[in-house]
Amino acid sequence: MDTIRKCDYFSMETAHKVGEGARLLGALRDEGVNLLAFTGFPSGRRAQVDFMPADTAQFRQAAKKLKLKLGPRKTVFLAQGDDRPGAIAEICEKLAQAGINMIAMDAVAIDNNRYGAMFWVEPRSVNKAAKVLGAA
Repeated sequence: MDTIRKCDYFSMETAHKVGEGARLLGALRDEGVNLLAFTGFPSGRRAQVDFMPADTAQFRQAAKKLKLKLGPRKTVFLAQGDDRPGAIAEICEKLAQAGINMIAMDAVAIDNNRYGAMFWVEPRSVNKAAKVLGAA
């Protein structure tokens, strides 16, 4: 069974150097923060990291304690389900048919014939995308 849900995410810029991701993730772990997803990528001479917390309030409290300079709360969609040919295509097609432009997506197949994905749409399209996809 496939599930798609809207989740909060927070971005920040950080140094693009060896060990920076480990430092950030380790500090959040030590504060008891559970992340649903995480992504990081270079952005010029810096790096952008995106955190998708299981508990937004707990994450914000930990980030404040750790003095992390987070951007505003935004929305990401997380999808998971039984892997099959076209599982991701189905999501993309539903959005396209509704006239919704996907900004970015990362997807992966995992053991036990499952898949997971995170994807972003333009902020003005979040509610429409949630309705089209039946997102919780």
